[in-house]
Amino acid sequence: MRAKWISAALVAGGVFAGVLAAVTFRKRQDAPGQATRQDWPAGFAHRGASALAPENTVEAFRQAVREGIEGLELDVHMTSDGEIVVLHDPTVDRTTDGAGPISGMTLSEVKRLDAGYRFPLDDAHPYRGRDIRVPTLAGVFRAFPEVAINMDIKEHRPGIEEAVLREILASGAGGRTLVASWEYRTIRRFRRVAGGRVPTAASRFEIGVFYLASRLRVERLLRPAYDALQVPVRHRGLEILTRRFLDAAHARGVRVDAWTINEAGEMRRLLDLGVDAIMSDRPDTLAGVLRERGA
Repeated sequence: MRAKWISAALVAGGVFAGVLAAVTFRKRQDAPGQATRQDWPAGFAHRGASALAPENTVEAFRQAVREGIEGLELDVHMTSDGEIVVLHDPTVDRTTDGAGPISGMTLSEVKRLDAGYRFPLDDAHPYRGRDIRVPTLAGVFRAFPEVAINMDIKEHRPGIEEAVLREILASGAGGRTLVASWEYRTIRRFRRVAGGRVPTAASRFEIGVFYLASRLRVERLLRPAYDALQVPVRHRGLEILTRRFLDAAHARGVRVDAWTINEAGEMRRLLDLGVDAIMSDRPDTLAGVLRERGA
């Protein structure tokens, strides 16, 4: 695998300058973005306390905050009538008692769904019938006015970017929100409409370019348009979170967040390595590790 990667890197290096020229990597500003500040939380609950309560619900977010976590990671989609709701999948099938794509439902239809119906996937079902609903983004902002929000735009219909931005600004949450998307076109559109008012994370494509640049030790050529690189420890056999990757990111004024980490030992190892934040399904475990470190 190592030899295969080196060969691929050498080939890619030949077109690297062309990639840089073809892609816009305008730096946010000379000063770090709000989401790179020193008091940004070191711990984020992935879809809330998703190992303990129905993911992406107010109950899961409330559980995470009770555990002492100061950051919430969540996912958003847009309904057919242009409302932003908090849900991971493009359909409601996996996490509710309904079926079908969110994009084909109105907000009123989504609100009728039982978001605790399928949690947990055993015979207990302690959340079924407890009036747990798919929350709106605006509702999450209202319910947690002091908590940092790491938001992943999962849908790629043009127009969702403006709707998300409206909710952020209407809630006065620009200073405590970071917007992410795996899709480069989506996050690029969001940056364009946001005009620097809300910090963003790197897309999958931008992460790949930065990883290659860090391996070739030419990261100084990049002028990142993003404030954070949010990455797994490994991807398809490649070690992503290395000291070299972290040093390269920090040298460019970019934070590095690791997902999704649920074991205390791995949390400690990554924090020792220098990651800026950890996303976890187990905020109880993560909060304990952070308390040990005085974070």
